[in-house]
This record gives sequence, C-alpha cells and structure tokens, in this order.
Amino acid sequence: MTPIVEVRGLHYTFEDGTEALRGVDFELSAGSSVALLGPNGSGKTTFALHLNGLLQPAAGTVMVDGLDVTDRHLSEIRRKVGLVFQDSDNQLFMPTVLEDVAFAPLAAGFTAQAARQKAMEALSQVHMDHKAGKAPWHLSSGEKKRVAIAGILASDPKLLVLDEPTTFLDPPGQRSLASLLAGLPQAKIIITHDVPFARSLADEAAFFEDGRIAARGPVDEIVKRFDW
Repeated sequence: MTPIVEVRGLHYTFEDGTEALRGVDFELSAGSSVALLGPNGSGKTTFALHLNGLLQPAAGTVMVDGLDVTDRHLSEIRRKVGLVFQDSDNQLFMPTVLEDVAFAPLAAGFTAQAARQKAMEALSQVHMDHKAGKAPWHLSSGEKKRVAIAGILASDPKLLVLDEPTTFLDPPGQRSLASLLAGLPQAKIIITHDVPFARSLADEAAFFEDGRIAARGPVDEIVKRFDW
C-alpha cells in the first residue's frame, strides 16, 4: 500500500542561510497518527509546510498519496492535505461560519447549493452545525478551532496536519478537541508540546532535533528518551 506521506532526504534553508531541515526521511500510512515533538526551532512546522506545498524543498522529495508535491499537483495536494493553523483566526475570515466552511468547496467548483451542503456536513462532523449562522469572531477559542477543522473537512482531505492545536484552549477544551480528532478517520500529523494530548491521539511520535528526526517510536518511549 502506498503511504499517504513519503518524504526522502528533505532539506530546506531559509533566505538568511539558516538550515532548517537537514535530511528528513518520513513515512505515514493512511489512517495513522503521529505526534511531532521537539524544541522550538527544531524544524517541525517547517517540515509540515512542505506537505501541502507552502514551502518547496531545497533538496529531497515529498510525496502525498502517490503525488509529488510540486506546482503541477498543488491544487490536488491541497485538497488532500488539510493544514490547521495554531491560531484559528488565521483561517476564519468570512462573515458567517457557514460561509467560511463553504469557501473551499466553492473554490473547488461546487455549486452554491452543493457547497452549502458540504459545509453543513462538515460542521455536523465537528458538532458546530448549530452555529452556522454565527460570525466566527463571536465564537470561543474551542469553537473557532472546530470551525477551522470543519473548513478543512469540507474538502474531503486524506491527511490533517495540526500545528499546536491546543494553543488557547483550556483543559476541558483540550479534552473535547482530542475526542473530536480521535473520531475522524483521516491520517493525522500533530505538532505539539502537549504530551498528554499527543498520547491520547498518536500511534507514535517523531522527535525533531536540529532539523532532523532524531528518533521515532511509541510516544512514551520517545518522551522518556528525550526527557520531554
């Protein structure tokens, strides 16, 4: 079976000369979940931004669902890979929740009626259909996170990439989000410093250090090994 993500020899250097990724190899099977752990600046988010083409490698290859992540496949890749940002306000920009979630289906060519239906189905998945007519800025942090995820689900992705998803959430909100994500069938890459959250969702963890994956294995084993 083709991995949903296959990365080989990934290098990336910022314009100031900082080498952010130094030969990353990574695979993820469909439906699996992995937590990316490691200190700030170790390359986790830079790595994730390569998965839907927001960054392009200096060297190496990135494949998603059998497609190389290059300009000719970007529109299809971005339907397959849903990136959920740390701050939901960076993703919510339409006047109502429904319009926000319907934006991607409309952009993909769905009719207004079909896009609305896709949006309502996605909102139902995250238990936010009752907020469809609300303005996003009137929602709580937890509700905003759910709507941002619904906006991704409306494109029927195969992979969810979540960057520090528990930021701005109180403990009940974190538990609620973990329960929601656990019920979604997509493969997941979860960038987090929250070990209990990682433990609740991920099959395993990959530890980033100085632009490389230093180790990969069961979450508790990685946490103990790196005293994380």
